[in-house]
Amino acid sequence: HDEEWGVPVHNDQKLFEFLILEGAQAGLSWEIILKKRENYRRAFSSFNPSKVAEYGEEELKHLLTDSGIVRNRLKIKAAIINAQKVVEIQKENGSFDEYIWRFVHNRPIKHDFQLLSELPANSDESEKMSRDLKKQGFKFVGPTICYAFMQAVGMINDHLVDCFRHEEIKP
Repeated sequence: HDEEWGVPVHNDQKLFEFLILEGAQAGLSWEIILKKRENYRRAFSSFNPSKVAEYGEEELKHLLTDSGIVRNRLKIKAAIINAQKVVEIQKENGSFDEYIWRFVHNRPIKHDFQLLSELPANSDESEKMSRDLKKQGFKFVGPTICYAFMQAVGMINDHLVDCFRHEEIKP
């Protein structure tokens, strides 16, 4: 929160990392995923989408035995599929960054919420992103996961107005 969450990210590898971690977090607490983050980096080739895209059955079997990550077959397979889709998007669009930031017209959306209860679980933008990612073949990219991803990578600034980070992170 103090240094990373909500700061605009434009690096394809970091964007891929956040997308995978958001999918891994589904149904779990963020605390669990944050504690396993370094293990995820090790297990998923520092989130290099080109490397992860080449993972096959052997790597899948190994990941399913890795106690340092969440050993959910669907989530692990989704990470590999999503890496393949990121590589395809990079070829088509030049970068994943260029593709993903178009959902907010390349400019962060800044909200002025005063209470945590005001934060939505999704938005029109996350709905559009989810639909498009699913159409491309991505997995674990529902509107709520996409909204959390957008918050994490600074596409949406949902720091509360009384939070010191609200004004520090400018669009």
